[in-house]
Amino acid sequence: MTFSSLPFLFMFLPVTFLLYAVVRNKTARNAVLIAASLVFYAYGEPVAVIIMIFSIMLNYVFGRLASGTKHDKLAVALAAVLNIGLLIAYKYTGFFVEIFNGVTSLGVPVPNIRLPIGISFFTFQGLSYVIDVYRDKKLVQKNFFSVLLYISFFPQLIAGPIVRYEDIAKQINEREFSIDRVSRGILRFIFGLSRKVLIANQMGFIADKVFSFAPDQIGTGAAWIGAVCYTLQIFFDFSGYSDMAIGLGTVFGFDFKENFDYPFIAGSIQEFWRRWHISLSTWFKEYVYIPLGGNRKGNVRTTLNKLLVFFLTGLWHGANFTFIVWGMIHGLCQMLETYQIIPTKKKWFKPIGHVYTLLVTVLAFVIFRAETLTQGFGMIRDMFTVHPGEAAVNAQIYSTVSVLAIVSFVFALLLSAPVFKLIRAKAESSKMSSAYNYAAYTGSFLLLIISILMLASSTYNPFIYFRF
Repeated sequence: MTFSSLPFLFMFLPVTFLLYAVVRNKTARNAVLIAASLVFYAYGEPVAVIIMIFSIMLNYVFGRLASGTKHDKLAVALAAVLNIGLLIAYKYTGFFVEIFNGVTSLGVPVPNIRLPIGISFFTFQGLSYVIDVYRDKKLVQKNFFSVLLYISFFPQLIAGPIVRYEDIAKQINEREFSIDRVSRGILRFIFGLSRKVLIANQMGFIADKVFSFAPDQIGTGAAWIGAVCYTLQIFFDFSGYSDMAIGLGTVFGFDFKENFDYPFIAGSIQEFWRRWHISLSTWFKEYVYIPLGGNRKGNVRTTLNKLLVFFLTGLWHGANFTFIVWGMIHGLCQMLETYQIIPTKKKWFKPIGHVYTLLVTVLAFVIFRAETLTQGFGMIRDMFTVHPGEAAVNAQIYSTVSVLAIVSFVFALLLSAPVFKLIRAKAESSKMSSAYNYAAYTGSFLLLIISILMLASSTYNPFIYFRF
């Protein structure tokens, strides 16, 4: 089940909200959210829910052990081994066997292991809980069901943001449920839903068409269309889901941190990662980069630490060399910026910096989206050479660029910069605040209706996170 599905919008969410609103006891409300989260996950993954609960039980036990003083370090070490081991077993076993076969030519059978949805997210959150307890013993949660709620809470379970335990520990048992929070949460959810359905899906339809062909078949113009459309698709898909998760969290009394902050206005790759998928970059910073020594042990060690973090960031996204190369591109650019080989701190470079950052981002996402490195680099070659491709293939691609897609593209550009944010800030600080609020609610209602009509009339509603 996904947030942008009709069963979720018309059955799951209304029933969950009504049950939550009817019960008044905090424990009962937590029980409602736990039951709803398990149903939500089991809807499409009935067997995988057992894996998730097993993972949560392990982390609960390790959390209790990490809160002591005698075996706390051992508990953290075992938690890291078992969490990462679980992730490797389900997500990377086939990938490592293929590499082994390529090196040795032994032909070991590649296991076909079904990847549990969201395993990358819930294993990271479980490990976050144990490490946070180790660092601050007072955070330990003796109630297993509170840990279960923290990790399995359906708004952030399958697509993030990755929520650190220390950020919401108090909210598990002490939070507000009010009309104001519900209204704000619903507005944020609708905003995210419309970004996903009205922009990401439109861009994704074109990108999927482009990437369905071999690079030799695609012309230069079509290759650029595919690259730009996929870049917009993944941003509005990721950020749209984050908006929906943050909105749902607000409805039920939880405050999740922002996960995106207009990354396409960044003037460097370092700034891009302060704005892109913030919860993931923060997780790697807090639990990998800093424990490795961060920038405290000299330039060489700092460089190696950053490259390792971006290698792991790429690998986290999936068992494919395309993801690793994507991560290393970002890591290498950060290294060049750190040493000012790419002079991002120079005033004269600032206008160029935005172009450079967008170019690196788009090209890296071509590799990220491609099925193989050959396809990815082939498309990049098409983008920078006068490559005619096949006329029939180009015609098919251009035919997907409808009026609706062009309108979506225009709104994508506007929403990629803080245009509406500035308009809202001006309206709220003036006498127009009431009119703005009325327009916001009216506009949100219209966006919801249009999004529902689009979902009902189209079978194209991809779920990118199946790959992760």
